[in-house]
Amino acid sequence: MKQTLIICLTLASLQSSAQTGLTMRQCMQYAVEHNHEVKRSELELDNYKASKTGAAGRFLPAVDANIGAQYNFGRAIDPSTNGYTDVSTFYNGYSLQASLPVFDGFNRLHAFRAAKASALMGQSAFRQRQNQTALSVLQAFVSVAYYEGLVKMAKEKVEETTLLLRQTRLLEEVGRKSAADAAQVESQKAEADYELTRQQNLLASSLLELKKEMAFPMQDTLQIFFHRERNFVPSGADNCSLGRENLLVSEGNPELQASRFKMQASKHEWYQARAALFPSLSLSAGLNTTYYHTLHSDKTEPFHTQFKNNMGEYVGVTLSIPLFNRLQTVTGIRRAKNNYRIACEDYEQKQLELEKLSREAWQDWQGYLKQTEQMVEKVEADSIAYQLTRRQFEEGLSTAIDLRTTSAQLLNSKATLLECQLMAIVKEQLIRYYKGETIWTE
Repeated sequence: MKQTLIICLTLASLQSSAQTGLTMRQCMQYAVEHNHEVKRSELELDNYKASKTGAAGRFLPAVDANIGAQYNFGRAIDPSTNGYTDVSTFYNGYSLQASLPVFDGFNRLHAFRAAKASALMGQSAFRQRQNQTALSVLQAFVSVAYYEGLVKMAKEKVEETTLLLRQTRLLEEVGRKSAADAAQVESQKAEADYELTRQQNLLASSLLELKKEMAFPMQDTLQIFFHRERNFVPSGADNCSLGRENLLVSEGNPELQASRFKMQASKHEWYQARAALFPSLSLSAGLNTTYYHTLHSDKTEPFHTQFKNNMGEYVGVTLSIPLFNRLQTVTGIRRAKNNYRIACEDYEQKQLELEKLSREAWQDWQGYLKQTEQMVEKVEADSIAYQLTRRQFEEGLSTAIDLRTTSAQLLNSKATLLECQLMAIVKEQLIRYYKGETIWTE
């Protein structure tokens, strides 16, 4: 609860500077909807789905219809007599045939399962791209929030040094401060102006980076609002759910899912390659008819009569037995088997990698929470030290150098505190990502 209170108080101080703008979650949602890499991944997913539909269609019979027309000039065969003729004729043929593989060594079955696993892999890759885009926006958003905090601190420092310089010059006029003291304070004022300008430039650069990650129009104004959302502020319940006992990477992690589905697709592609060793059996059926007309002759039978009388049907069975194809089948099976083993190794490697990154994120998260608690105490102590030093400076009991030292120490402590608090939020979202949660939606 103490850690949660610290985070809430810090975010509340950031909210006071702006009451309108996009929240962190809104920025991530915008990026997921507009990012070009996400759109490309979505199109790749549609290709996987199309391949799955095509693999399912192989279980259906293939039906073809053909219509042909032919003019014969000179010597040709007369269909009515089967003898040669040298008159010009017109020949018209119609056919309809259907074929269905009955057995192909389960080639179609494994092709469909491989396409199904590939579609699931594409879906996981799409989710992975969405989450990675959201994480990139999260990093850029936190960077903008960090520099906004520094700009706010720099503005406060400029106002403070301006007031201090005015007081020092008044004290110099009455003889309580020397010209050296006034020069030192004036130097601090110039340094504060420089730091404000530098932080404003860094803030502008971080805003450009955030726009790029979001695919946000560069010419438009982007304002952010660091809203205190439940998912971004660690609570006691969240701490328990992200505890050490739950560190293992979830099977719902999109990276791990994509690797697992790739392994399954490679396995069925191996089985599909082995299907070439088995004989294949297929059925076929069809019908055909013809129309024949001798040019410049009135003795030709009508079209409907020939169409009916010349009609023929057929049914066929084809058995194909593979004997030898110059070792192409054997080498294809070998390559497919090796690809499956490679996919298995990649899956195990991905498990180890994600578990290691998950544990690192958890350790970093705990470390930043502890550092935040420690830096809050340090900021309080440095603030008291600065106030006392400033009072002593006004009374002539300390020098401008002492005041400058304590002021820089306080500013550095505040910046470090802000960094720790923001990084704690980033690491928490990383942990949720490794656990398979969707971090860019409610």
